Amino acid sequence: MGEFRLYFELGMEHILDPRGYDHIMFVIALCTVFVFGDWKKVLILVTAFTIGHSITLGLATLNVIRVNTALIEFLIPVTILLTAVSNIFSRTNTIRRSKIQTNYILALFFGFIHGMGFSNYLRALLGKDESIFTQLFAFNIGLEAGQIIVVSFFLLITFIFIDIFRISRRDWRLVISSAIIGIAFTMMADNKFW
Repeated sequence: MGEFRLYFELGMEHILDPRGYDHIMFVIALCTVFVFGDWKKVLILVTAFTIGHSITLGLATLNVIRVNTALIEFLIPVTILLTAVSNIFSRTNTIRRSKIQTNYILALFFGFIHGMGFSNYLRALLGKDESIFTQLFAFNIGLEAGQIIVVSFFLLITFIFIDIFRISRRDWRLVISSAIIGIAFTMMADNKFW
């Protein structure tokens, strides 16, 4: 049980570590178009991201797939940028009506990319262990728990600004997404792979 807890905590730290803000930025970008009442949709969204993240994290950690680390470190902010740009061009009434949105597909696909970004570190932690299923499972459950904490905090802030201070959803979405776009461009410039 101690090993499960260790990897669960590592998964949570992977999300909640302020130095690894790329993950936090992506989760916030995914949630920017939603309000507190949309929490079920947001839970599905972050779970789709975790599924994509888990698949490639497992495959890369097991050396089934090999990735160019520099390319992945560049693509991670690209995923953040594309998600934020998608937020700017989305319409609130479309978001409310649709059951399967583009964001769900983006979350799953971009989860694949983010999962590859952490695989080298996790591979180094696991060492020569033959059976890594428990560690990967615990890590990904911790990842999901960390994302739920970030999402809950962000949706609470969204509630305060939109429902209490009466800022329009459109303005909220534009301000948050624009700030994320600026940060993503900076991250891309810092992680050029060519």
